[in-house]
Amino acid sequence: MEGYNTMSTDSDPIWNDNRDTTDMESIWEKNRRRIDDQVEINAMLATGTATDPDVTSNETTTITVDDQAITLESDSTLLDGLTKVDTEEDVPALCSYQKDDRIGPRSTCRTCMVETDEYGLVPSCSFPAREGMDIRTDTPAASETRDVNLDLVLRGHNLLCTTCGKNGRCELQEVSIEDEVEHPRYGVVHDRDELDPIDESSPFIQIDRNKCILCNRCVEACNDVQVAGVLRMEGQAGDMRIGFQNEAETMMGSTCVSCGHCVTVCPTGALVEQDIVEEATIPLPGFTHANSVGKVIGEEYTSRPRRMSPMYTEEHTEEEPKIDEQTDSIWQYSDNE
Repeated sequence: MEGYNTMSTDSDPIWNDNRDTTDMESIWEKNRRRIDDQVEINAMLATGTATDPDVTSNETTTITVDDQAITLESDSTLLDGLTKVDTEEDVPALCSYQKDDRIGPRSTCRTCMVETDEYGLVPSCSFPAREGMDIRTDTPAASETRDVNLDLVLRGHNLLCTTCGKNGRCELQEVSIEDEVEHPRYGVVHDRDELDPIDESSPFIQIDRNKCILCNRCVEACNDVQVAGVLRMEGQAGDMRIGFQNEAETMMGSTCVSCGHCVTVCPTGALVEQDIVEEATIPLPGFTHANSVGKVIGEEYTSRPRRMSPMYTEEHTEEEPKIDEQTDSIWQYSDNE
């Protein structure tokens, strides 16, 4: 099948952002902020960790979407154009987050594929709008590609929706219903032995990696928006998962400050507030999310261990109480290692 080459190269004029990455030390130094020669506590993290593709443009552009002409502002993607018109077919864009420009575009799920005259099949969430482009959402190639990629996303997902805290407000669930998916062609994860344990260690956030679609939204919210530097994607290929920058095994062992931004951007039930984990579950004895998976880690935690990472060093974890200047509240690190 002819289509857009998804592999970026240095010679590609659209995807190449011309950044010099030969001197990584200088890049890290530039991202550190100093006050009176002291590095701020959260300044050790280089933002932009997701290496998002460059979609910038300096001029307004006029494109055609399903025979409808539309003018877009500078720095727009094809998806920006799709959201402004009534397209012939729905284009989900599961990994895209339209509410904050600092998150994405990622182009990982490829459920937003459309067809163009010049470039063939392209991911609309991360493809920059170019003057005169003609975009179709309803060609057989575009429709089939979106369907295949949605089924691939479902292949790595367990469909224990009736015990999921995001049941009824899950973006993947909504897209699957709209696309009338009944039997994903590649199956779904249904063997309990294949499921990862639920991370119940944090009193605020539950992690269920079985629900993760690897969209990377939470990592960008944590690193590029909150600049907390807690989350990362670790592993490769089929073993990739949500992890922690300090290499902890659980959320409680990480440097998480429980701001909750990762939860607000998660499209599925991979990250859910503990208070609403069972909100959408039928109130029957023993019918819980934890029981549906059958494996839980982190229940033995009773207090947070001392937070140690490149961003939180011994200098910032003294035993004296810490005072939040905005709320005047006092909190203290635990002695637990």
